[in-house]
Amino acid sequence: MQTEAAVLWERGQDWSVESVTLAAPRHGEVRVRIEATGLCHSDAVLSSGTLPTALPIIGGHEGAGVVEEIGPGVTRVKPGDHVVFSSVPSCGICGSCASGHQNQCDRLAVMGSGMQLSDQTSRHTARDTDLALMCLLGTFGRHSVISEAQCIPIDRDIPLDRACLVSCAVITGWGAVVHASGIRPGDDVTVLGVGGVGINAVQAARFAGARRIFAVDPVAAKRDLALKLGATHVADSLDSAYDLVKAETKGRMSHRVVVTMDVARGDVLQPILRMTGKLGRIVLCSLAAAGPQPLSLNLFDLTMREKQIVGSLSGSANPNEEIPRLLALYKDGYLDLDSQVGQTYRLEDINAGFVDLKSGLNLRGIVHCQS
Repeated sequence: MQTEAAVLWERGQDWSVESVTLAAPRHGEVRVRIEATGLCHSDAVLSSGTLPTALPIIGGHEGAGVVEEIGPGVTRVKPGDHVVFSSVPSCGICGSCASGHQNQCDRLAVMGSGMQLSDQTSRHTARDTDLALMCLLGTFGRHSVISEAQCIPIDRDIPLDRACLVSCAVITGWGAVVHASGIRPGDDVTVLGVGGVGINAVQAARFAGARRIFAVDPVAAKRDLALKLGATHVADSLDSAYDLVKAETKGRMSHRVVVTMDVARGDVLQPILRMTGKLGRIVLCSLAAAGPQPLSLNLFDLTMREKQIVGSLSGSANPNEEIPRLLALYKDGYLDLDSQVGQTYRLEDINAGFVDLKSGLNLRGIVHCQS
């Protein structure tokens, strides 16, 4: 069938929305009509080359839609089902999945190719060229063919332009706190960056019983929303946050520090370590450029005060369990998704959406793919 999608052909270029030929789903695959997708910094860095991946590529990995066709052997979903996409596949049988770490499924090894999980070939072509898919999903399009392993059925009464957020931003920020940080009721938590990921770390910290929640972001509107959704204190920079945390905790500093800035950098790790208290833990959610980075770290402080630095992918969560749980919390009023949505865009306007993302205008911009 013919559809349309936003394709990145070369690094540094804008997204090109054009006609794409979509092959029928093969064994274990489904064709989905994509209704809504969020604009994420991880998609923005595809153009810069910070995130290594095959080109040309259809972007987008935070989405939700409706199943239209299933291939042979598909048992998890059927036509008409509403689904949220997991930005990481989970086969359920590899060592990582079997040990309860679905976000680290061994199939992640093929993510950079952008080709189908089943046979490492493409179902999407344009200009007589095979197209890769961001996170094997390619949600910057009106339709996509993906593995059923990345389709999570949800209740039909949940708006898809809200449900799509749980695919990446929500599960990442929420899970970083409740799964990766080791939070205990009464802990002080600092969230560095309160965009689409960080605002959900703030909500999770409140839900988990944090005493003080320090939200740090240079954008005033994001700080204001953080206060509305659970932060007790805000700061506009790392330096001012250090002084604030030190004063409010009487020098004990923060038990948990969750790093959700747009791109992780080695030069900020030492100031973050300094902000972390004894026996505290730093959780890095932000993607960094591939490869080693130079950094200067006070290893005496790290060892003597027993601090920890951990990474967290997709909230260190099992998406098949976590995504339905998060949407249940949304339905019950414990998780605010509505306040996170800023401007909405048509697929044809996706480049304008990324301009707004980089300027800090939106917490989460949403593309309505069928409009």
